[in-house]
Amino acid sequence: MRRELYIVIGFVTMCFNSLYQYSWNALEPLLKNGFNVSVVQVALGFSLFSILSSLFQPVGGHYADRRGPMEIGILASILSSLGFLGTYVSPNIVYFYVFWSIGSIGEGILYGIAANLAIKWFSDRMGFATGLVSMGFGIGSVIANPLIVLVNNFRIVTLVIGLTEIVVLTTLMAFVKYPKSGSGRPPGQVILTLRFWLIYLSFVGAVVPLTTISSQLSLLGRNLPQGELVTLISLFPLLSGGLRPAFGRFADKMGILKTTLLLNTLLLIGSVTVSLGQLVVATVLIGFAGGSMITLYFNVAGEVFGTRFSTVNSGILYTGKAIGGVLGSLVFTYLYVINATLSDAFLLMTSLLGVLALLPVLRGKRVVS
Repeated sequence: MRRELYIVIGFVTMCFNSLYQYSWNALEPLLKNGFNVSVVQVALGFSLFSILSSLFQPVGGHYADRRGPMEIGILASILSSLGFLGTYVSPNIVYFYVFWSIGSIGEGILYGIAANLAIKWFSDRMGFATGLVSMGFGIGSVIANPLIVLVNNFRIVTLVIGLTEIVVLTTLMAFVKYPKSGSGRPPGQVILTLRFWLIYLSFVGAVVPLTTISSQLSLLGRNLPQGELVTLISLFPLLSGGLRPAFGRFADKMGILKTTLLLNTLLLIGSVTVSLGQLVVATVLIGFAGGSMITLYFNVAGEVFGTRFSTVNSGILYTGKAIGGVLGSLVFTYLYVINATLSDAFLLMTSLLGVLALLPVLRGKRVVS
């Protein structure tokens, strides 16, 4: 099979994956009203997604690197579909937590496989190829979000998504494989390096503003006109997903680490605009930089530590999204409910960490020869 077809498979997979994150702003009000619970209780669902999708990515990545991505990809497709189908039948918020957690595990594994189809097959154009695949992690929600808002019933929405996903993704995963070539350090060596943990801290800090807007845009924009809020909810994933190939190509030319630092700086500026009450500007800046930032951290792992074990190494790095997800959703929401000034300060400090922790990494040399 031509390697370009793996880009198509990865892109379609990412379109479905995006519904867990970038359709949350559209789903959250429907879940809140449907289950008759508080916004903090619903935010726990997003935190569970952030934790489990991230923690199980290296588990699936280890299997995919050792045995190939097909078998684990088919299993993950079924699990991801169950997240939506289970939500459809959930009688209360507790059952939703259970099924959403199961789906999040599948989504995390699929995310790692999709991204590494690009990293492994296109090590010569890693940034651009990964950007094309990851563009789906935004475009899918651009298509789905207006329909979710229009239907205004989470049970109908999750039933349709779940049935479509289980057919499409299980079929596509039956055709995926990784190339046999590639070099790089195994995870046991990677996690013992200081550079890995600096990259990890930087990733955690950079994830917070992205997950804050991803999960709490409806809360932050509750005083906006409904039409403007719906526009922002749809615009955010478009910016996040649509610009990933452009930043990927830029990174291939200018350097992956330098481009990642640039994006983290834009996220910091976006966090400042949140504290200033400029939600439209913040949504544009964080959407503009955030999605591409996530993609480039996968490339950072491949660039610094090699591609042979990139699925598991990038998966370990991606567990930082679990921490950043909890900080950006549950912790931010809790602080916001107490005092908006506290949540603003928290957002600024974590965004600053994303910039500062990456600076020493730029001075180092590539770990893998």
